[in-house]
Amino acid sequence: MSLSTPKPALGTFISFEGIDGAGKSSHIEALAEAFRAAGRSVTLTREPGGTPLAEQLRALVLHEPMDALTEALLMFAARRDHLRQVIAPALARGEVLICDRFTDATFAYQGGGRGMDWQVLSGLEHLAQDTAELDLPASWPNPLQPDLTLWFDLPPAEAALRLAGARVPDRFEAQPAAFFDAVRAAYARRQAEAPGRFAVIDAHQPRAAVWAAVHAAVQGRGWL
Repeated sequence: MSLSTPKPALGTFISFEGIDGAGKSSHIEALAEAFRAAGRSVTLTREPGGTPLAEQLRALVLHEPMDALTEALLMFAARRDHLRQVIAPALARGEVLICDRFTDATFAYQGGGRGMDWQVLSGLEHLAQDTAELDLPASWPNPLQPDLTLWFDLPPAEAALRLAGARVPDRFEAQPAAFFDAVRAAYARRQAEAPGRFAVIDAHQPRAAVWAAVHAAVQGRGWL
């Protein structure tokens, strides 16, 4: 009788969240390098995007005019492909999966910023992120969520100063200050709904202090 090859331990799913200009992207690669130095395999990805199809949907969402529901449906369509093609396979291989934004961003931008109904978004979340449909064990939360979400919290006025003149703004970056106030409030609502999953990072600090907070949040989970 032959013994079957043992399956690898399930991976670690970390998301980075925050409004544009919060500075999260500059710390993603640093965290990936810290995990690699600890001997872990790492997959870096982003939302919307991460697969050829999802990247095409990203371009539509960022640059083509559309109503809030169409926008939300495209976000979840991109996420569904991303989950099936990249995220779930990486977790099944036992890797660290670090994603620049995930579903919290949809609740923040389409829910808070665009005013989409929270329960409609929750229904789409359950539909697109069903753990069983993704062939992941029932030990994962359903709908699938990150193990840890690092929310880079920054006043929108400060974020706008950081972005000023940096690049041509997309449909979201071009929104008025009130839009980003609503986005920030929606992030706070998601954090209040799942406080154990979130680590709130004060992004209004020097870069070294922000990185120290990121490292401490991850180390506190016993991962580094």
